[in-house]
Amino acid sequence: MYKLYFDGASRSNPGPASYGVTLIDPNGQEIDTDKKYIGTATNNVAEYMGAIASVNLALKHNLDNIAIYGDSNLVIKQITNQWKVKSDNLKEHFKELKNVISKKQWNHISFNHVYRKHNKRADQLANEALDEL
Repeated sequence: MYKLYFDGASRSNPGPASYGVTLIDPNGQEIDTDKKYIGTATNNVAEYMGAIASVNLALKHNLDNIAIYGDSNLVIKQITNQWKVKSDNLKEHFKELKNVISKKQWNHISFNHVYRKHNKRADQLANEALDEL
């Protein structure tokens, strides 16, 4: 199974924001990454943008069996329907993530929470995107 790790970063929350994504093949090798500065945003928006980018990276590689990991409990709990999306600001990002997911018939797709210590590469990529300003 392919694994994707995403992270969002925002300095000053809201402030300069970015995301980072890494794609890991079944042998544990990183085969692609994505990182992007997204302008001024909250950390939660940056996390959603990272989750969206992770699904888009899977679509780019035509994968249909993926596990997505992020350290944002909020995004993971909302996308797995354990928590409601109450913030109007996040509802549009939630809908966009659902829309991107619906572009493909997945054999397996899951969203899983990991602790920050297990998400270091995605965090590094998100910070690189901010540092490149």
